[in-house]
Amino acid sequence: MTQKETPEITKLHKRLRKNVGNAVVDYNMIEENDVVMACISGGKDSFAMLDILLSLQKVAPVKFDVVAVNLDQKQPGFPEHILPEYFESLDIPYYIVDKDTYSVVKQKVPEGKTTCGLCSRLRRGTLYSFAEKIGATKIALGHHLDDIVETMFLNMFHGARLKAMPPKLRSDDGRNVVIRPLTYCREDDLIKYAEYKQFPIIPCNLCGSQENLQRQNIKAMLVDWDTKTPGRVESIFKSIQNVSPSQLADRDLFDFINLPIDRAAQKAEYEFAEATVSSSNIDESLFIDITNI
Repeated sequence: MTQKETPEITKLHKRLRKNVGNAVVDYNMIEENDVVMACISGGKDSFAMLDILLSLQKVAPVKFDVVAVNLDQKQPGFPEHILPEYFESLDIPYYIVDKDTYSVVKQKVPEGKTTCGLCSRLRRGTLYSFAEKIGATKIALGHHLDDIVETMFLNMFHGARLKAMPPKLRSDDGRNVVIRPLTYCREDDLIKYAEYKQFPIIPCNLCGSQENLQRQNIKAMLVDWDTKTPGRVESIFKSIQNVSPSQLADRDLFDFINLPIDRAAQKAEYEFAEATVSSSNIDESLFIDITNI
C-alpha cells in the first residue's frame, strides 16, 4: 500500500514522468511495437523505472509491451518470493532468470576487492542472451543522471578515460539495444518516490557490504558539490550532451595532425582585430599586404 498522495508527491510523480518521457523522445528509446525488457534488480531505481514505464505505456503515442525480468544471482538469503509476488500484483508478464553469478564473483574476486565490474559483465551477458530468447527489442536499465555523472568521474579518475553511460547503447555485436529511461532523473527524486510507493526493496549482498568503494567516494564528492553549488551535477551532465571534439585532445576523435592554414577562405570577423604597434625592431616593409586578400 502506498501512502496518501500529497501535492509534493503529485509534483514529484509528474516531474519523473516528464523526465522519463523527454529522455525517451530525445533518444528515440521506444518505438512502435517494441518489446521492452525492464531489468528489475530489486533496488529503488529499477522499481521506479518499471512503475513509470507502465504509467507511460498507457498514454504513449506508440504501442509497446513491457516485460519485467529479474536475474536471480543466487545470493545467500535472497528473498525469492518478493519479486514474483510484486509482479503478480501488477498483473504484468515477468520472468525470473536463475544464474549463479554470485558464486563466480566470490570465487574470482579476492576478499575486499570491488566486485562490481565482474558482476556487471556476467549480468550483461546473461541479460543480452535472454533478451534475444524472448524477442525483446530494447533492454531497459535503471541508471539515473547521478549514476551517469558518477561513472564519468570514475572513468576519469581511475581509468584515464572520458567516458560515461549513454542514454541509449547498441551492443558491440549489434544484436541488442540498451536504454536508460531514467537518464534525466535525479537520485534524490527516486529515493523520495520509492519511499512514497513503498517498493519492496531488496539489498544487494555483493556490493552493499563493501566499504569505501570508489563509486561511494565519487558520490560523496558530488553530494558535497551539489550542496554547496545547487545545479552543478545537472551542469556536468549537460556537458556530456554538449561535446566539442576539437577542444579536447583525442587524436582519434579529431584530426589534429592535418590542420593546414587556409587563408583563401572567408575571413571571420575577429573581435578586437585592430592593433596598434607602439614599438618594434622588425622592418614592416617585409610584411605581406593582406588588405586585399
